[in-house]
Formats: sequence, C-alpha cells, structure tokens
Amino acid sequence: MPHQLEDLPYARHLAVWEGDLEPEGDYDCVHLDGGEFDDVEVQNARFSESAFTSVAFTRGSMRHTRFADVWLRNVRWVGTELADTSWLDGEVLAGAMSGVDLAGSSLRRVRFEGCKFDSVNFRTAKLRDVSFVECVLRDCDFGDAVLTNVTFPGSTLESLVVNRVKLTRVDLRGARALDIIDGLDSLRGATIDNGQLMELAPAFARHLGVVVRDS
Repeated sequence: MPHQLEDLPYARHLAVWEGDLEPEGDYDCVHLDGGEFDDVEVQNARFSESAFTSVAFTRGSMRHTRFADVWLRNVRWVGTELADTSWLDGEVLAGAMSGVDLAGSSLRRVRFEGCKFDSVNFRTAKLRDVSFVECVLRDCDFGDAVLTNVTFPGSTLESLVVNRVKLTRVDLRGARALDIIDGLDSLRGATIDNGQLMELAPAFARHLGVVVRDS
C-alpha cells in the first residue's frame, strides 16, 4: 500500500466528503479530511476505496461497518465501538485508538504502521495477514481471538492479555518489548527470539509456580 494519498490507485477518483455519516450508508471513493465526528451512529455502513486523513472519532458506534481497500493517516478513535467490523486490504498510518471496542471484528491484509493502541478490546477478533509495524499496543485484550500470519516488527507490546488466543504463524520476533500479563499458556503457535525468551522468563516462572534462586 502507498504511503502517500496521491499514490493510491484510486486517488484521482476520490471526492471530498463534507456531509454527515449515516447508518447503512454506502461510501465509495470518498475522502474524509480533517473532520471531527462525536457520538456518530454509523452502523452497517460500507467504505470502499476511500481515504481518511486527520479525522477524529469520539465515542459513537460503527458496529458492523465494512472497510474495504481503505487508507487512513492520522486518524484518532476514542471510545468508539468498532465491534464486528470488517477490514479488508487497508493501511492505517500514524493512527491512535484509545478505549476502542474491536471485539468480534475481522481484519485481513491490513497494515498498521506507527499507530498507538491503548486499552483496545480485540476479544474474539480474527486477524489474518495483519502487520503492526513500529506500533505501541498497551493494555490490549486479545482473549479468545484468532491470529494467523500476524507480525509485530519494531512494535512495543505492553501488558497484553492473550487468554485462550489461537495463534498460527504469529511472529513476535522484532518486537521491541514483549510484556504479557495473562494467558502465557496460549502462546502456542507464536515465534519469539532468544532475547524475548529471557524477557518472558520471569512471567513463565510465575505462571508455572517455579521459584528461581541463585543460592
């Protein structure tokens, strides 16, 4: 995916959207730029070949909304319900999510770069071919989620909950920090490096009830 808006294959077809967003709306080739959306109710909408730049969503609900081939830069979500949303072929750059609910969502072929996730609920979400590049994930809950072909190069993972998560070809190597506070027994299917193994050793010892003493 391109890093610049003008490099998008559909860039010349984008039309700036200046109206309200409506539930069950069909938004093709729209460009949302610089808007602030508070308490919007946009359930069951569809965004296709669209771009979001410097947009802020505060609270509100976009439940069951579908994002297909979308490009987002500097988009902020605070307390927004994004549960059961569908994301396909997207790129999210320098974004931020805080207190966002993504439970039950489906993300496929999505790349997050330079994004911050604070207290985001990924429970029961399905992530496939997703990459988190130089992101910060803090206090996020992946309980009962399904992750396949997911990578975290250069990312910081702090205070993650991964209870009953199902991992297939999940590569944690390259993550700058790896801190899991609950669900260590669910890491089967993940790949870590030697440094991360040492980083996780105290947590593994606590989880297994092992006492480590030098003398």
